[in-house]
Amino acid sequence: MMARSIAVSGITAQKISKCITFYKNDTIAAPAVTQTGPKPLLLLLPWLGSRPRAVDKYCEIYLKTGFDVLVVESEVTHFLWPRWGLDYGAKILDVLQSQQFISRPLLVHSFSIGGFTFAQVMLHISRKSQQYQSLTNRIHGHIYDSLVVGSVERMATGVGKSMFPRLQGPVQGVSLLYFRVFKKYTVDYYNDSINVFWNTPVKAPALFFFCDNDPLSDSEEVEKLTGHWQTQGISVGKKRWKESIHAGHLREHPEDYLTTLHNFVQSLNLFGLKAKL
Repeated sequence: MMARSIAVSGITAQKISKCITFYKNDTIAAPAVTQTGPKPLLLLLPWLGSRPRAVDKYCEIYLKTGFDVLVVESEVTHFLWPRWGLDYGAKILDVLQSQQFISRPLLVHSFSIGGFTFAQVMLHISRKSQQYQSLTNRIHGHIYDSLVVGSVERMATGVGKSMFPRLQGPVQGVSLLYFRVFKKYTVDYYNDSINVFWNTPVKAPALFFFCDNDPLSDSEEVEKLTGHWQTQGISVGKKRWKESIHAGHLREHPEDYLTTLHNFVQSLNLFGLKAKL
């Protein structure tokens, strides 16, 4: 379990389901934090094929800041058969609306195709906006690291590279053939996800980490998306590098990454006082 390598004392891990784990910190608070309401909850959506040790680094950042962390992992089947991904999005909503979390202010941090999983959540929200209005209001910010944005072909490339790096080419080809054969059950769902992302029901401030040499995340498409969000009145922050690593910006540019992340989280004022990452 990921909890074994998290280097923060006093953490308890609750396995909510096969892919959802809740990390709670009852023993420490970040320096200069005075909590006046429910403790903020980070919804962390890792990239496909992520290793526990890599994800733990992000959990530690937020746990030390004063957040509890809900890690929502994705499976390749959620992507290859989007109907299951949509069902999974509904389960995530049920968890966020459960008694344990219903009063928690939320911050979302998704990586790569983890953004696709969050898009499934947003699809449900957009279709039942009144039912989920209170949840939308609880989302104070959303962060996208190496978002796989663009065409279905780019998403297929993402699956191949994330899950089968040594067979990326063949996997991409088979995936695209599969998408064409089952268009009604795949591509049409992807298009719905892309549309809801461009017209997101979440209007809280957003932050994007991306780079120009990422084969899975088109930097110009990210710029178009963020520009479109800004026309909808969404406050958008960006950190763009000329060269970096897909879902590895923290490792490649630690100082830039942490400073940008700290400034963004601080601006949300989730704790009432400034907390240092």
